Amino acid sequence: MRTPEGLPIPPNTLEEFRRDLARLTMVREQIAAIERARLARLEQAPGTGPHAMVRLLASITGVGVETADMLVQEVLSRNLRDRRAVARYAGLTGSPDESGAKRREKGLAKSGNARVRRGLIQLAWRFLRFQKESALAQWYRARTAQGARKTTMIVALARKLLIALWRMVATGEVPHGVVLRPA
Repeated sequence: MRTPEGLPIPPNTLEEFRRDLARLTMVREQIAAIERARLARLEQAPGTGPHAMVRLLASITGVGVETADMLVQEVLSRNLRDRRAVARYAGLTGSPDESGAKRREKGLAKSGNARVRRGLIQLAWRFLRFQKESALAQWYRARTAQGARKTTMIVALARKLLIALWRMVATGEVPHGVVLRPA
């Protein structure tokens, strides 16, 4: 390797590159070990409790084991009374500003679980890519075609998706048009 000027890379810089690559290798090995341990836990008792929920969610095309595990551990294994409570827990509800006769939305009420909120917004983007024919993806495309902002609507899709996944693990009702992986 050479610099853009054609000179050899200094020895200290090369050593720093080697140390960074060694750190990267170690982190990748640790991540792989964590993923192997998670999969082993799921295989030990696949049909009971939260493990069954994780396997059910991971059967949806576009939802991985990591995302399914995070959703089950953080939200779906809790005893929440209705869909509004589920959305509130994730922090995917609006924040109204009411003053006298005026009522305005001030954006997201970020009082919920930030990790779940970030994960669901990423899942919503992934869901649009892998579940193009689902009713939720068609709803999103119809709303954004009418001029609604995509970033605002992705949060609404994330809320609808969380509620649909909650219903799926609670009642077994698969969201309309969602493609599942073959068994």
